[in-house]
Amino acid sequence: MIRTLAASALLLLGTGLIAISAVGLIRLPDVYNRMNSVAKAASLGLSFVLLGVLLLIPGWRTALVVVAAVALQLFTAPIGGYALARAAYRAGAPLAPITRYDELGGRAGEGGDEPARDSA
Repeated sequence: MIRTLAASALLLLGTGLIAISAVGLIRLPDVYNRMNSVAKAASLGLSFVLLGVLLLIPGWRTALVVVAAVALQLFTAPIGGYALARAAYRAGAPLAPITRYDELGGRAGEGGDEPARDSA
């Protein structure tokens, strides 16, 4: 009974985070904010869903598969999000008007991979 309630809570929390990620993908102003939303909320949501499945279907094989899937998800999703955002920056995707600081300097595409240097 308690295990089923805990699994239901994890599944509900995971699906809620995935839904928040989908809303962020639609509503956020630029590609960089969207990448952040998907990389963080969706990977954490999927991890919670997998942990909920582990509670519903206990066993060492299930545990092994879930641990491997969660580890791979938490390792690869932020790297993939970073790579996509970097590719968008290098391709010249515009920043949202609300963005106040571009740490690579200049307009998108001019800064390259080098950090901006002050001339003072």
